[in-house]
Amino acid sequence: MTMTAAVQQKRRRFKIGKRTLPYLLSLPALLVCIGILIPFFTAVFYSLQRYRLSQPWARQMNWGENYLNFITDSGFWNTLNVSLLYAGLTVVLQLLLGLGIALLLQKRTKVNNFISIMLLMPLMTAPALAALMWKLMTNPGFGILSYLLTLVGVDDFRWAASSDTALFTVILVDTWVYTPFIMILLLAGLRSLPKQPFEAAALDNVPRLQQFWRITLPMLTPYILTATLFRLLESIQQFDIIYAMTQGGPGDTLTVFQVEAYLNFFQSTNVGRSAALLMILWAITFFISNIFIKNWLRLRERARGEA
Repeated sequence: MTMTAAVQQKRRRFKIGKRTLPYLLSLPALLVCIGILIPFFTAVFYSLQRYRLSQPWARQMNWGENYLNFITDSGFWNTLNVSLLYAGLTVVLQLLLGLGIALLLQKRTKVNNFISIMLLMPLMTAPALAALMWKLMTNPGFGILSYLLTLVGVDDFRWAASSDTALFTVILVDTWVYTPFIMILLLAGLRSLPKQPFEAAALDNVPRLQQFWRITLPMLTPYILTATLFRLLESIQQFDIIYAMTQGGPGDTLTVFQVEAYLNFFQSTNVGRSAALLMILWAITFFISNIFIKNWLRLRERARGEA
């Protein structure tokens, strides 16, 4: 048998059938899906139980009692309000700042490219580490930001130590960390827009402001929706910045879903309530995701129809 015939025989031996190949390629995705679903259904199972780690002998099924208790629980409604308020304020603020910065850096120059790279530095910092850094800078006793405020006549600004300013402080940290994410997505969108509509508008002497509202913003909407969806899902599940800065305090000022679930599990050892909180958070994120994805698909279909 020649060498060529031997090689061809080996190839036939290890050749994968066309019917088998799709299943083989989808195997990693299936394994990831299983790895996601096992913890998910475990949390669903725990959320239907009266289960405390400190009282394992009293563990029993309560079939949704944890969810029913939320209806009359003022702490739960405070958690819901704080989570939605925090997510809404951070996303709106970061979207406005990110869009403004992206518009300023839209032109491709060496200076703009360098600035855009430097603005990504906060995004490379771990959120918990950034929160600890800001906690030091906002310390009323020796923080540099507190000192700078005293120079302009603002004394004893409590930052995260006061319930009146704690939300402002964590939103400030969140905005510093995540605004570059929105900026880089929108900047990529702006630089990928076709030039023909803007050239035609310039020939017709259309003002820049009208170009933005009638041309730039409609074409940029899919990118805005994508950036908003990613940041909204991240903000409503925020944990590390808030916990590193205030542990959910002062009081219950910043007890968002993730922090409340963490405190219920590790401090109160109430596994059932903690899992139920996470399930409600999952339902909220699922609902929000569906709304954004449907709108994004509608915009894509409209763009294809116009094309």
